[in-house]
Amino acid sequence: MSDRAENTRTEWLTTLAKFKDDPDQAANSAMWSPRLDGASRDELTAIQNEKLAVVTPFLYENSLFYRQRFDRLGLAPTDISSVEDLVKWPVVDKSEMTLDGESHPPFGHYTTMSDEIWRSRGWMLFSTSGTTGTPRIFRYSQIDRDYWAWANARAMHAMDFVASDTVFMMTGYGTHVWAWGVQMGLAKMGIGLIPGGGMDGAMRAGIVARFQPTVLCCTPSYALYLGRVMQDMGLDPAATSVRLLFCGGEPAMAIGPTRKKLEDLWGARLVEFYGCTEAAPQAGGYACAATGQDKDGYFLHLMEDIQIWETVDPENLQPTAPGQRGLSVCTNLVSESSPQLRFLVGDFTTLNQDACACGRNHVRAMGCFAGRADDLINLRGVKFFPTQIEKAVRAIPGLGDEFQMILSSRKADGMDVMKVVVEHPEHGPGSKLVEQVGDAIRAEIELRVDIEVVAPDSLPKTEFKAKRVTDQRAKH
Repeated sequence: MSDRAENTRTEWLTTLAKFKDDPDQAANSAMWSPRLDGASRDELTAIQNEKLAVVTPFLYENSLFYRQRFDRLGLAPTDISSVEDLVKWPVVDKSEMTLDGESHPPFGHYTTMSDEIWRSRGWMLFSTSGTTGTPRIFRYSQIDRDYWAWANARAMHAMDFVASDTVFMMTGYGTHVWAWGVQMGLAKMGIGLIPGGGMDGAMRAGIVARFQPTVLCCTPSYALYLGRVMQDMGLDPAATSVRLLFCGGEPAMAIGPTRKKLEDLWGARLVEFYGCTEAAPQAGGYACAATGQDKDGYFLHLMEDIQIWETVDPENLQPTAPGQRGLSVCTNLVSESSPQLRFLVGDFTTLNQDACACGRNHVRAMGCFAGRADDLINLRGVKFFPTQIEKAVRAIPGLGDEFQMILSSRKADGMDVMKVVVEHPEHGPGSKLVEQVGDAIRAEIELRVDIEVVAPDSLPKTEFKAKRVTDQRAKH
């Protein structure tokens, strides 16, 4: 490591430590850190500016990906030293990172974790899913682990996790960031944990009935699946000790019919976590006490002393006007290994900087994040998200929990069509549900689609993250 690289790393880590308020327990029932959680808009911007002025030289000296990008754009690190300067830096998308990783296997040059640092204080290797390209690999340090635990404790405290809780973790302990970061945060909070890996639904249902956890940590799809397993066993999920459904990996909280179905099934409140492996592996977005309880409806806070969040227009990737919907972009200011500048996370939302009833001034993602750019479907020129189909289907009483969307092209005329398959006891071509489901979907996306009603339990059960779209159209 060169002297310049080492010096900028030291300065960056010193700056990170300056803005870490890390008590052993929450300061009060509302906020883990009143100094940071309750910071004013001006204070948050000042923290972001001070961190940006230090992180850009650090990236330039410690990441070949960033050094080459700065040079290619004709920018010096000092050109980006405040929030206002970020517009000079075009957003970084996944394809750019993927190309770098493929050109410089196995780790790429987009992080600042060298082999030397990995050997001295490496913590864990994580990977993206690879659903839209070659998986991107990230090596995080023990320093990152400590910041993850701290940020997640702040977020989970805001979601009403308390010391007397017991959390049943039913997420995969693979190379994905959510479970590990949450586990570190729970340890900091002193909250008991039941690991739920390597079990089938019946075993997990037995754990819930026997050991009475108060929080379930899983995807929304799995919370629905497990509830049905319990009912099949003669157990009532709503009569259990579970009071919080802590979900991530899929949108749910802002999809009214899905949220209601889950909360009614379990007799519990649904809260949500939002993040990504690249730039927000810790608590990117999180619910608070006011989420869903006041006039502003459902939203997630974004922790602005550790990240800068923006939205950009999906067509030109330029910043959207205040209050305008756009794709999420994150600049990560709380990492030794992955402090990304303007990474395109790619979920649609609308940002709101108004003060929240919970006492926080951190920006809020209104309506949460209910559609990824990668998931956008274009059918006969009409664009929509799978979550819109979910909203329509979930609102119809009596339908089963599962549904499928099948996209194809008709052989006769080449027109693209979609069939939505749902479950109901009154199934078959003559089912009265065909028209009802079709009308509900047409009202949501303004398209006529084919509807098939099949018998209950005909469709595959979603045990973890749902995959409900099958696209059989020819790729051009």
